[in-house]
Amino acid sequence: MRAHIGDQLIVESPTTGATKRDGEIVGIHHDDGTPPYDVRWSDTDQVTLVFPGPDAHIHPIGDEPTRQREETGHRGSATTRRGARSLSEAVVMALVEDATAAPSMHNAQPWRFQYFRRRRVFHLRADLRGALPHSDPELRALHIGCGAALMNLRVAVAHEGWEAQTRPLPDPGDPMLLASLTLTRPLRDEADPGALYPAVRTRHTSRYPFDEREIPAPVQTALVEAAHREQVALSFVSGWHLQSVVDLALEAEARNLTDPGAAADLARFTRGADDTRPATEGVPESAFGPRRRVGNAPMRDFAGGRTVPGRPAADFETLPHLVLLSTSRDRPVDWLRTGQAVERVLLQATLEGLSASFVTQALEWQDLRWPLRDPMSGMAYVQMVLRLGYGPPGTRTPRRPVDDVLDIEP
Repeated sequence: MRAHIGDQLIVESPTTGATKRDGEIVGIHHDDGTPPYDVRWSDTDQVTLVFPGPDAHIHPIGDEPTRQREETGHRGSATTRRGARSLSEAVVMALVEDATAAPSMHNAQPWRFQYFRRRRVFHLRADLRGALPHSDPELRALHIGCGAALMNLRVAVAHEGWEAQTRPLPDPGDPMLLASLTLTRPLRDEADPGALYPAVRTRHTSRYPFDEREIPAPVQTALVEAAHREQVALSFVSGWHLQSVVDLALEAEARNLTDPGAAADLARFTRGADDTRPATEGVPESAFGPRRRVGNAPMRDFAGGRTVPGRPAADFETLPHLVLLSTSRDRPVDWLRTGQAVERVLLQATLEGLSASFVTQALEWQDLRWPLRDPMSGMAYVQMVLRLGYGPPGTRTPRRPVDDVLDIEP
């Protein structure tokens, strides 16, 4: 057995092979890297002199590729990633930047992150700067947006080469602490959900017309299974129920255009060409998409009914592909679960070549939300409506700088 400073010592159960203890090698007593080693244990943060037995092995931290990753935040293959015990500041910032690529209502970005170095724990907190007091008074959409960011963080952490344990709402006394994510040990193999990582930065909401083309059954099945992994039901809407969902969304859109509170929320998070506010949040005019001339796709008018010079009109789908994501209960933990399911579905859809947009208007009105449900499904609470199809990719929208949403603690 030979090791280098920074390598990880893994002690496994001789019967199950599960990790019993792990630590970082911080001291070597022989030039050839043979034992004993000074090991800082991850569970106690204490350093002890260790003579490894037959149940122990070394996870090398890697050579130049890993050093480059630690210095630049660039993440390479699983082979070079696996084995690094600690995360540099650059890598932590890159992980959070991936997390914040998630969608949120009006791109309000209602999240904030903390990373605790010694415990290797991320905290996800609600940031009320991204609250929508009129459109989302119960903070349901805020939780869903934060759940989507949590899903992205899970994907990025797996891509980085770590297994992680996620706990929703870990402190009943602190409702703004929405989740914790603890890095437990290096991945042994490529694992779910790391395979979704290529879609994290390429997924963008598309407010353009989609083709009148069916979504193949295997793709539909993959999306249903993606939601199911997060304990959320996904159903494709069809027949009379499709027209009902479209009508409810259009009714809600008409209300929003005349409701002062909804208009105030929209104005706060939309950006005109002559807007002097910092372009770090909200939906810019370049991402509004065209006006709907004909068609049944229930698009939100981010212009709020006003005329935007140079904005084109377009014909949208006659039969849009709408999906409902539903849960059996309607608690904050269900909203967080929905956000993770929504993002998992969107990432999977992106990998399948689909584009997507949100149809949340009816969800913002309590009397319109209940009728969205399919009475045949048995699921009581619709949490999200998505529009899927084959069409142009979405326009990238701005994000707050990472140092504005991340605190790194000892």
